[in-house]
Amino acid sequence: MPTPVTLPDPWARSAVSVVVPTYNEADNLPVLARRLLGLELPELRLVVVDDDSPDGTGKVAEEIAAEYNTPGRERVAVVHRTAKEGLGRAYVAGMSRALDDGAEFVVQMDADLSHPPGYVPQLLGTALSTGAGVVIGSRYVAGGSLSQEWRAHRRLLSSWANSYVKTILALPIRDVTAGFKIWRRDALEAVDLASVSSSGYSFQVEMHYRAFARGRKMVEIPIHFEDRREGVSKMDLAVQMESALRPFRLKAAERRDRGR
Repeated sequence: MPTPVTLPDPWARSAVSVVVPTYNEADNLPVLARRLLGLELPELRLVVVDDDSPDGTGKVAEEIAAEYNTPGRERVAVVHRTAKEGLGRAYVAGMSRALDDGAEFVVQMDADLSHPPGYVPQLLGTALSTGAGVVIGSRYVAGGSLSQEWRAHRRLLSSWANSYVKTILALPIRDVTAGFKIWRRDALEAVDLASVSSSGYSFQVEMHYRAFARGRKMVEIPIHFEDRREGVSKMDLAVQMESALRPFRLKAAERRDRGR
């Protein structure tokens, strides 16, 4: 579990928006919101991006917003999308909203509680102390770990995916498929969210690659990755195929750009 971290002022009062895409996460979202909004980060905001979840997650998100928001102070924003277009498109929508609302830092994390919220102060503190454009919660640096509930085939697939992507794209990080991280505002602006093409989990790889290609400093800190608390994974065959092909497409695009 994360070691509790108390950040000094003014670090603790940084404008941080946590972007959480949701699809059928009605059971997990209230727990996640309570843990995030209970952190000692008074300017932290939660941005929920719901893809018209059949289980009513969007309604749950609105109820959470009604509980935490007060006149003149919005702690929870809800972005409703009318179709399930993939994790990447949800993140682009949520991150764009966070930047429009003035966020200095943007955290991305899953709604299923596999990313413990207690690491958010460490991510923020590391970004501020190192000047990094992105700080990654890594399963594969010293001190990082995976849930014991992960079966051998899932561990093997995750390890293989990281080796595969690093071999093709030469990224200088250990956990290239990580989905738990914090971005500085200027790093996200440099990445150019509007032009990001990934719709599924390959969004993580594309974002890392764009940050690296634009010279942004990337730092990894160890985290313990939990198994999801409730519900089922959204990783289907189409998503896996997109993830497998994306590194080649990114490399091809880089060659085209160099040839111009």
